Amino acid sequence: MSDGSAAPQRATLTTLLRLAFPIVLSRASQTVVGLSDAIMVAHLGAAALAATSTGATNAFSLLILPLGITFIVSSFSSQLFGRGDAASARRYGWYGLIVAGLTQFVCFASIPFFGPVISLLPYDADVKALMETYLFWRILSGGAGIGVEALANYYGGLGRTLPGMVTNLFAMGANVVLNYLLINGAGPIPMMGVKGAALASSISTGLAFLGFFVFFLREGRGLPLPKLSLEEFKRMLRFGLPSGFNWLFEFLAFVFFVNVVVAGLGTPAVAALNSVIALNSVSFMPSFGLASAGAVLVGQAIGSNRKDDVPHIVKLTAGTAMVWMTLAGLTYLLIPGVLLIPFARGEDGAAVMEFGVRMLMVSAAWQVFDATATSLAESLRAAGDTLYPLVVRLLIAWLVFVPGAWFTVRSFGGGEIGAMVWLVIYIGLLALVLLVRFRSGKWRTMELIEP
Repeated sequence: MSDGSAAPQRATLTTLLRLAFPIVLSRASQTVVGLSDAIMVAHLGAAALAATSTGATNAFSLLILPLGITFIVSSFSSQLFGRGDAASARRYGWYGLIVAGLTQFVCFASIPFFGPVISLLPYDADVKALMETYLFWRILSGGAGIGVEALANYYGGLGRTLPGMVTNLFAMGANVVLNYLLINGAGPIPMMGVKGAALASSISTGLAFLGFFVFFLREGRGLPLPKLSLEEFKRMLRFGLPSGFNWLFEFLAFVFFVNVVVAGLGTPAVAALNSVIALNSVSFMPSFGLASAGAVLVGQAIGSNRKDDVPHIVKLTAGTAMVWMTLAGLTYLLIPGVLLIPFARGEDGAAVMEFGVRMLMVSAAWQVFDATATSLAESLRAAGDTLYPLVVRLLIAWLVFVPGAWFTVRSFGGGEIGAMVWLVIYIGLLALVLLVRFRSGKWRTMELIEP
């Protein structure tokens, strides 16, 4: 049976956009899931909004390490496919599914710790209670979410980005419908509020993974059973763990920023920040989709021994992402209040709007930096250069961003503006350091796939 793969593709704007469009839709659908959760509980008040949006962020902190590991699946499958070895590439889909199974085990094991950890955070008592409820029900689908990412990255490396798009669009549609039924109640279904938002996300993710897994199995009919290798799995982890820790340590810095630095400014400020981040994800996810598509082309070029094509691919990818992010930033500057209307509801709506407008306008300053950093990071990952980005993210996040934001807000009264300025500084520094790394050409010497 044919695996349905096309030949490795040369990098043009048309090729990039054709690869990126399904990824952009996939990432946008994931954004809609987060937005719908936040918007559909917003009428329940600032506590429900803060618990749901921040609870989703905290749940993601458990998944960010395995998520980062699954991204390396695309690096292996793209390079192997570029080399003409689609059978070996398929094994990495299975290795990604093993990571998903291990993730679900860790999710179950973490449940008893939710209450004690949340009790240490500086939230109001009602926010803490709602957040613990949300986390319990949301984490039940952690492994399924990683499984979807693993298979999407496997197919993406082959240049087949449609299967992941279809899966994520299904999850989005199911989540919106289930949110409507479970948050507010309908017919015999009782009103569940924040718990309903978490359940909706878990059920929709589980169903999406089940469908994707069946599709993966059906495509394997008639093919020899894959001969999985512990050595191959360990090699994947050798490159995948730095990729995962890369995302984890950066994300933990952001979690600290939300749960400690901004939480001290009060519930409306937390709700406003999470609303701004939800809106920024609308601009970030398409940019990340473009960067992921560029990384596929980079991996295929390296696998085909066309390393001289890589700088052109990176320039094309970053330039396209910058155009999109610049437009998004201008929108945040021109109509911030309009964009925040869906979030500024309930008894604290006016305060959420006041904080949110200022935060959203400052966020316009990091859009181009974000496009640059994301494009470079994904391209370096595709080449197997995962350790250096880990080290620089760790240093900039925890030695510059975290202490800078903490002292500015807590010691010097910088408020929400001071906090947001440090986000701009962090992303700008990261973009600069990754650019220097790429221009050094060290990625040319990386051997992701054994010779």
